[in-house]
Amino acid sequence: MKGLILFSIVVACGFVENVVSYNNQFPYRTIINFGDSLSDTGNSATNEPFKADSPYGSTYFKHPAGRMSNGRLIIDFIVKAYGLPYLPAYLNLTKGQHVKQGVNFAYSGATALDKSFFDKRGLNVPAAAYALNTQLDWFHKIKPSLCTGKEDCANFFKNSLVLVGEIGGNDINAIIPHKNVTEIREFVPDIIKAITNMTSTLISEGVVELAIPGNFPIGCNTYVLNTVNSDKKEDYDEFGCLRNYNAAIKYYNDQLKTAIDELRHKNPHVNIIYFNYYSAARRLFEKPEQYGFKGKPDTFKACCGKGGRYNLNEVCGFGDSVICDAPVKHINWDGFHFTEAGYRSVAQGLLEGPYATPPLKTPPFKIPKE
Repeated sequence: MKGLILFSIVVACGFVENVVSYNNQFPYRTIINFGDSLSDTGNSATNEPFKADSPYGSTYFKHPAGRMSNGRLIIDFIVKAYGLPYLPAYLNLTKGQHVKQGVNFAYSGATALDKSFFDKRGLNVPAAAYALNTQLDWFHKIKPSLCTGKEDCANFFKNSLVLVGEIGGNDINAIIPHKNVTEIREFVPDIIKAITNMTSTLISEGVVELAIPGNFPIGCNTYVLNTVNSDKKEDYDEFGCLRNYNAAIKYYNDQLKTAIDELRHKNPHVNIIYFNYYSAARRLFEKPEQYGFKGKPDTFKACCGKGGRYNLNEVCGFGDSVICDAPVKHINWDGFHFTEAGYRSVAQGLLEGPYATPPLKTPPFKIPKE
């Protein structure tokens, strides 16, 4: 009876903030994440810590929390919707820390491809040292704390969700300055192969439920818009996004979906979910007011920054940059990353539909509006 009363109280609150017992029969008992700054909850901050007065994390956490936003990320909303605690960053773990409910290996700036790939092409991408293979090494080191033996691991992973990305966006960003945007297609197979190899390895380790996100529409990204700064009307679509850049990402996502279909065919016992980040994010720029955001001319302006067409003459956290009056009304936070409100909208599209294929297991908790 006490357990029933406690569960009723938690559901009434709508969104659990405390650690839910590992024994509770929720859809997922564990969530494990790999990726880059879109889901890093503190790994990169161990090497480049935020300043105490940094504006990052200011809206929700009230202090820097290792996240490249003013608050929570997509992964934060997902784990809370399933009654799990925020994922601890792997590099922040202390000896003996409980990780049965999840751990995060994502590292800001990380790539799908190894650093050697970029080095051979004369590209300096320092964060590529934390590419998928590095994150996989971290996973292997901590796996004995998750499960031991084939049977134990089979029981553990049947109640686990593993997210492989988003990853690959930084690979594309590193290549674009040195290639015509249409030429990045020649590198797409390498990026996709790194992701599928990672996924296959995880499956061989016993993982049976994975989510693989596609990439965001970078043609709508504030930093990209500010950098390109084209004065040609034909370069933009009717919503103000750069056509060619979005076309390149659509091509990438189509290739990724084809690779996922092949993985499904080879592993019929595994549930592989595609997260359509592109459409989940694109809709916010197409109809910003419908989702509570500012429309033109402010749709693409960064909340944190100062000056210029996109509020990026001063970079967030440097110089005399400032935070906008209402972050909840902005999609973009610092030019590169979304605000908490932007990430919340994307997470809702994944958890409540229709941007996860096949759909995720029904979460017991709703994402809060604020």
